[in-house]
Amino acid sequence: MLRLRDITPRGLYARSMLMVIAPVVLILSLMSWYYYDSHIAEVNRKLGQSIARDASLVQAYCDRRQDTVLDRRTIDERLDMTFTCDSDAANIDRSSHVNVFSYSGTLDDELETRLGVPVETALDPRDSMLHLRFPSGPRTVEIIVERKRVLTVNSHFFIVWVILFSLFMVMLAIGFLNQQVQSILRLSKAARAFGRGRDVPDFRPSGANEVREAARAVIDMKNRLTAFAEQRTAMLAGVSHDLRTPLTRLKLALAMMEETDDIKAARADLDDMSMMLDEYLTFARGEEGDDPSDFDLAELVRDAAAGFGPHVTVAGPERIMVNGRRLAIKRAVTNLVSNAIKFATDTQITLVDGPHAADIHVDDNGPGIAADLREDAFRPFMRLDEARTQNTPGTGLGLTLARDTARAHGGDLRLSDSPLGGLRASLRLPH
Repeated sequence: MLRLRDITPRGLYARSMLMVIAPVVLILSLMSWYYYDSHIAEVNRKLGQSIARDASLVQAYCDRRQDTVLDRRTIDERLDMTFTCDSDAANIDRSSHVNVFSYSGTLDDELETRLGVPVETALDPRDSMLHLRFPSGPRTVEIIVERKRVLTVNSHFFIVWVILFSLFMVMLAIGFLNQQVQSILRLSKAARAFGRGRDVPDFRPSGANEVREAARAVIDMKNRLTAFAEQRTAMLAGVSHDLRTPLTRLKLALAMMEETDDIKAARADLDDMSMMLDEYLTFARGEEGDDPSDFDLAELVRDAAAGFGPHVTVAGPERIMVNGRRLAIKRAVTNLVSNAIKFATDTQITLVDGPHAADIHVDDNGPGIAADLREDAFRPFMRLDEARTQNTPGTGLGLTLARDTARAHGGDLRLSDSPLGGLRASLRLPH
């Protein structure tokens, strides 16, 4: 089924231009058709009838009919035309005449109907005088009359002026639409930057009232999200910092006790807790001071993989330029690789440089995650019993923080089946 949106432009600017230009073109076309087909044709027909009546008087005078009471002088004065009853074709420069002009057929029909004889019409371009020649008995009559009395041949000037004024109005509409669309594009660009955690200090609401209201709503949303993130980061950093003091005291107390299996287990638990706090603090510090910049994503991934040893291989382009927070992205890649090597013996990283985004695929040959549980894996502190054992160390924040980082940059993180038989984590970052 054909829908209107399938044959109309998709963009707001193109649709707005279509709504402005299409009615103007349609109205101008209909008006021109009516103007020429009805009004001008009727005017020329009336003018042709008038000239035909005057020409019939000249014909009657030249034939010396008894019903003609007008003399030569009266005809010249009242009809405002000159004529010759015995025209000599040799005295007329036919090469300077133009025999074809607009609506000449209307005049010929009226003359032949009124006079009853074929009439030859010719326009002299030297003086814009119209010559009418027709036989009248043994004579050849030639009438010379001004062209403007016969035909409305300059009517196209009206359409030209209408077109010029229409173009002027369309240009005004284009300027107005361009201003409104630019306001929407600026709002879209600012919203995209806000979504990626970037600030746009020079952004100001502009355009129509509705666009300004939408811009204010986006700014208010950005401020609220920023405040929420700052509060969450401050709380997480504060809790992690406050817990370090009792952990340190417990470590000192255990260090002074006799070495037993229970003491070793307690020390291991304290080490795990310290590692978790370190990850929390690293996350809290990473949200601050890491400004977006252009960097080589391929180099960053290879550096991150090198920290896990030679058994983590990287395949793909040697250079992929992206813009984002370098430390946050490196931490996300590290979390994905670390999560993979905990549950697998073979881990591979594949880089793909697409036209609009770069993809980082981290594959492993581990047990994987069931399809119906993959969204649950992104929940904070979520541990999946079937695929991930509770005895495996970790905070349960790796996938959560990696997806948050990807979405903060305008991308995403998805889980799928790996070609190696385990889990594939695909991190997408736009260029």
